[in-house]
Amino acid sequence: QLVESGGGSVQTGGSLRLSCAVSSVTFSSYCISWFRQSTGKEREGVAAIYTGVGSTYYGDSVKGRFTISQDTAKSTLTLQMNNLKPEDTAMYYCAAVGSSGWPPCTVSTIPWDEYNFRGQGTQVTVS
Repeated sequence: QLVESGGGSVQTGGSLRLSCAVSSVTFSSYCISWFRQSTGKEREGVAAIYTGVGSTYYGDSVKGRFTISQDTAKSTLTLQMNNLKPEDTAMYYCAAVGSSGWPPCTVSTIPWDEYNFRGQGTQVTVS
């Protein structure tokens, strides 16, 4: 089970920190990603982390602004979002799938439909 939190409204240039609490699964050896979807647009992979070694990947639209990290002891995934822009407005979801490290855990390698654990989402609004 995945539960997101931390969404809200913020002004352009501001920051938000999203959290994804992971339960009922072993935290190690998972590909855990953040996706987002705004009205009228396709779902977009934002950031991903392979918990086995902590390797991270980012979508081009968020590189240099967002940071994904894991707290293994707390089974929590965090997405730190800085310098937010209006185009970052969306519902943000975390999703997890068991992984051996192959295929690579990136925002484009594993599509949304292949994640067997998904959260309900948290809304981020940037104005």
